[in-house]
Amino acid sequence: MVEIKDVKIRKDLRIFAGFNEKMYRDVPQAMPDLISDEMANFTPKKNPAFEYAQSRQFLAYKDGKCVGRIGAIISDKANQKWNRKRIRFTRVDFIDDYEVSEALFRAVENWGREKKMQEIHGPMGFCDLDQEGMLIEGFEYPGMFITIHNAPYYKKHLEKLGYEKCVDWVENRITVPKEVPKMMKQMAERVLRENHLYVARAKNRIQLKKYIPQIFQVINDTAKHLYGEVDLSDAQIKKYVKQFILMVNVKYVIMIMNEDEEMAAFGLTVPTLGPASKKSHGRLFPLGWVRMLYAPFAKPDTLELFLIGVIDRYKNKGLPAVLITESMKAAIADKIQYAETGPMLETNMAIRSLWKRFDVIQHRRRRCWIKKL
Repeated sequence: MVEIKDVKIRKDLRIFAGFNEKMYRDVPQAMPDLISDEMANFTPKKNPAFEYAQSRQFLAYKDGKCVGRIGAIISDKANQKWNRKRIRFTRVDFIDDYEVSEALFRAVENWGREKKMQEIHGPMGFCDLDQEGMLIEGFEYPGMFITIHNAPYYKKHLEKLGYEKCVDWVENRITVPKEVPKMMKQMAERVLRENHLYVARAKNRIQLKKYIPQIFQVINDTAKHLYGEVDLSDAQIKKYVKQFILMVNVKYVIMIMNEDEEMAAFGLTVPTLGPASKKSHGRLFPLGWVRMLYAPFAKPDTLELFLIGVIDRYKNKGLPAVLITESMKAAIADKIQYAETGPMLETNMAIRSLWKRFDVIQHRRRRCWIKKL
């Protein structure tokens, strides 16, 4: 018999936050989250998203052992923006036992019905900088620090539980060329020239801070068109800056500015952070914080493309080509062999088509599932 436990105390929250790392510790492709970040994400006093969202977390026990977890989020802000009545499931993991997965999803579905929700979808987080998308293809490839790893059997469980595809995200693995393709370089130069733009870079993290407000304006302007997303509040921006600023290598922060010193586009890539988190088992202490601080300045074989954003005014003018060209220049200089894209909506052909100019494979696919309540 499966017992579902509602997370109420800090001890249970720690089990919830660390369950994925523990479950996939011996799976080399799984890159764990930092457990301290995950605990903060589900602590109302530490996550400003609780200003507009509610959340509950559940643990599944069988024969006295924790065998699964699932989180639930009701984002009033997203439901108002998209005119929906949806509850999100998030951070879902379970052993290959239908009794366990059914009990976990039943807990979230029942809460959704209590709150008069009409649909459940996920995995989705609080915002676009949070976790989203269940892995359904590409299990043999190492994941990114910002993405979810799960076992192949999850897909069968979701289908059996009555869930259907809502949207898919795809990811690419690019072999970094010895030099930027001539056509790509010429396109980037033309885009900058015709739109009276230039590429800006910060010399250090202190200098980068002055660009932070504009960077998040670009992120908000871009995310408003993405599936299920809402603007980040000022408090959320401060949270994410504090969470990620020390993990950034400024040479991989690309900013495109216009003549009025307004930011038109922004791109962030980082040397892969996953192995550092993996080696530390998702913990900052005793040595995890050292590994995470050093990782952005190491020279691994893989670069992860976290974010590309362009404000509406400059959409369809070729600015992503500039961001990609500049990122590739930095990767080539550091002798990096591969670049991994973050999840891209499969319908976003404007971005996906840019990678055709490189030696690229589409190697992972993620799914957002949906079900009527």
